[in-house]
Amino acid sequence: MRITEVDFGTGTPIDGYGTGFFRVGGKVVNGGALILPGSVAAWDGYDATAPILAAADAIDILILGTGGEIAHPPQAFRKALEAAGIGVEPMASPAACRTYNVLLSEGRRVGAAVLPLG
Repeated sequence: MRITEVDFGTGTPIDGYGTGFFRVGGKVVNGGALILPGSVAAWDGYDATAPILAAADAIDILILGTGGEIAHPPQAFRKALEAAGIGVEPMASPAACRTYNVLLSEGRRVGAAVLPLG
């Protein structure tokens, strides 16, 4: 079997996750995590849209991890991002981590906002 190493370019991949934390680019983020081009920060949830909106020129899509189960984000959150030209794709956080990494490895203009499990 031939294994090809994944190249994330200048992006920061999500290395892992567990109950209450994410490991992003080798660093642990407790609670929710917001990964945007050039930055990784704790994310307090749907009220914290300012940093996402500030990245509107750098991302086309935000992969939204809603925790252990898929859930719809608040309508005001989705509308604010879509009005700024950012697509929002909600999914359970484990799937969001995988999807974000795949899109990042493809060189896509992507960000992730993920809520923790448990």
